[in-house]
Amino acid sequence: MSGMFITFEGTDGSGKTSVIKAVIAYLEQLGRTDYVLTREPGGNRISEAIRDIILDQRFTEMDGRTEALLYAAARRQHIVGKILPALNENKLVLCDRFVDSSLVYQGVGRKIGIAEVLAMNQFATDGLTPDLTIYFEIEPEIGLARIHKNRQDEVNRLDLEKMSFYHEVHQAYQKLAKDYPDRIKVIDAKKPLDEVVLDVLKLLKNEAAAYFA
Repeated sequence: MSGMFITFEGTDGSGKTSVIKAVIAYLEQLGRTDYVLTREPGGNRISEAIRDIILDQRFTEMDGRTEALLYAAARRQHIVGKILPALNENKLVLCDRFVDSSLVYQGVGRKIGIAEVLAMNQFATDGLTPDLTIYFEIEPEIGLARIHKNRQDEVNRLDLEKMSFYHEVHQAYQKLAKDYPDRIKVIDAKKPLDEVVLDVLKLLKNEAAAYFA
């Protein structure tokens, strides 16, 4: 395996998806074609089908462990079907969310426990860890306000959570960033989008120069 695996993390409304689009535009300006953009849950046919189940508003009674296992199952299929083949072809893999999301949303938000969720994901990923994770730091109230202002898609099951849930997730992200400073780099996502994009591109030019220089 010789490519590079970069993940983007943050609470809802942090702006990471918009920044990822700008990163892709920059890569295209450079004339790069050796990259793969993907997301979780999802990324291929089976994982996207699991995503539909996870986010379906009809399933509000879903047990927290069931939810965590579904994320892990989607992740496993995503890895073997898309991520590993790309890395083995020396490609850059850019992924919107990965294991860190499960640790904070299910491990802490669902109160399953980080150790428990980490264990099931170590089994699912066979130990695959991102080379770099970019965490978009923003208070939940600001992020959720952005979503409600700009939303164009349908409300999904995870949008029905109480604010206390998002605060717990936010605090868990902050702790992860402190615990893994070599891998997780923090970006101030409260800034205007164009400034956040510049900050992320600067980081990528330093941390992934082989693809962004």
